Amino acid sequence: MAEYLIFFNQQWVGDHPEEWYRGRGALSMAVVNEMKAAGVYVFGGGLEEEPEKAFSADATSGTLMITDGPYVETKEFLGGFTVVDVADDEAAKLWAGKVAEACGWPQEVRRFKPRRPVF
Repeated sequence: MAEYLIFFNQQWVGDHPEEWYRGRGALSMAVVNEMKAAGVYVFGGGLEEEPEKAFSADATSGTLMITDGPYVETKEFLGGFTVVDVADDEAAKLWAGKVAEACGWPQEVRRFKPRRPVF
């Protein structure tokens, strides 16, 4: 089994009326429940959209600095994600497709690097 990240950038969501979003909630939860029933769901969630609610930790200078706001100024930012533990790329694509259909916007999929044993 391997873990995969299924995620979207907030900018991929697009502009839709409020009732459109309300209709997506039940569809999205149905996919999450299906993942749980299949035993592949690890974790998932949506992120706060307001950049002022973000903060960054940076120790690259040798001294830890905690600052308000995102570390990098960018037009795109992570909107939400799901982690699944599945057998292979094909299974990850299947779940990403279900998430994309339920949410109504694109999803990107990336496999986590295998964990190395700690000695």
